[in-house]
Parts: sequence; structure tokens; C-alpha cells
Amino acid sequence: MKTLSSVCVYCGASSQVADVHKEAAHALGDGLARRGIRLVYGGGRVGLMGIVADAALAAGGEVVGIIPEHIQSAEIEHTGLTELHVVDSMHTRKRMMVERSDAFVVLPGGLGTLDEMFEVLTWKQLQLHDKPVVIADVDGYWRPLLGLVDHMVAQGFARIDRSKLYSVADQVDGVFDALERLPDAQTATQTRKL
Repeated sequence: MKTLSSVCVYCGASSQVADVHKEAAHALGDGLARRGIRLVYGGGRVGLMGIVADAALAAGGEVVGIIPEHIQSAEIEHTGLTELHVVDSMHTRKRMMVERSDAFVVLPGGLGTLDEMFEVLTWKQLQLHDKPVVIADVDGYWRPLLGLVDHMVAQGFARIDRSKLYSVADQVDGVFDALERLPDAQTATQTRKL
């Protein structure tokens, strides 16, 4: 994991979630900062997004937020970040998040998190990048979705080697274990034009 300088975290903006998810977000932000890895995320101050950012900042880490104008104007952006980029659209946000990151971690979240996760996985499948993706299946949150992916493969709608597309960890320590097992060449790959 020594070659990772930044990790993008996709996660929910809801605060009305179980404590186990809040604790995982805190542990991930804290763990990234303590390892000297910059957090790149959606720039919000609420929900798991705010928790992961606050934990990284409290541990002395760098945090880069990328937020679209229409969300920033609702006054939910985090104002205490190392960098906050206000962009014109969700598309610009997602592209910048990919370009500024060496790897991706997916914590529990809602439709926006699903959108971000599937886009980064699709881009990887299309060989637009070869950056690692780790799905944090905290408390079995993603288990139904992972079952759906298996179903798509079994039905012939997806021809993917899941082990090359993403890793799954059931706790935050497992996320760091997965990132540490990555070959150096994989983390050094450049992103092709998206």
C-alpha cells in the first residue's frame, strides 16, 4: 500500500443510519490519515461523508472534497477541508474523483453511492482505468447487491472476473488488508481519458 497516495471513498450522506456504519466511516477516515493517504470524497459535511472527512482531518490527514454547485448551494459542503472543489456537474465531480485517486473504497450508501460505484466498476471493466476497488460490506450491507452481480453473471448478462474487478471486505481492517495486498504495478496505472 506504500504506493497509494490517495483513496476515493464513496458513501452515503444520510445520518439516519445504524451506528455500525458511522463507526466504519470514522475508522476508515482515521485509518487513511494515519497511513498518510489523502482522502478524496464528495465534499459533504453530513452523513457518512462528513464522518469520514472529519475523522481523517482529526487524525491530521489531507481531505479533498469535490462537490457540484447545485449541492454546494444547499449549504451542505464541508468548509474545513484541505481542498474543496466546486464543480459544474455530477459528471465533472465523478471524473475528478477518479482522476485524483489511486484506489476506491465503497462504504454503505444510497442511490448516489450505487451510481458512483457502478460507474467506476464499469470504467474498470472497459479498461479506462485499472485502479483497485474495495467494497466495504459492513454488517452485510452490500450482500444483496453482490448476490445480484452473481446472478447477472450466472444469467450471462455480465462476463466479469469479479476478483479482477473488485475486492470485498466485511470490516474496515479488511479494507486496509485488501489495499496492502495490491501489486505495485496496479496502483501506478494511469487513468485513460474518460
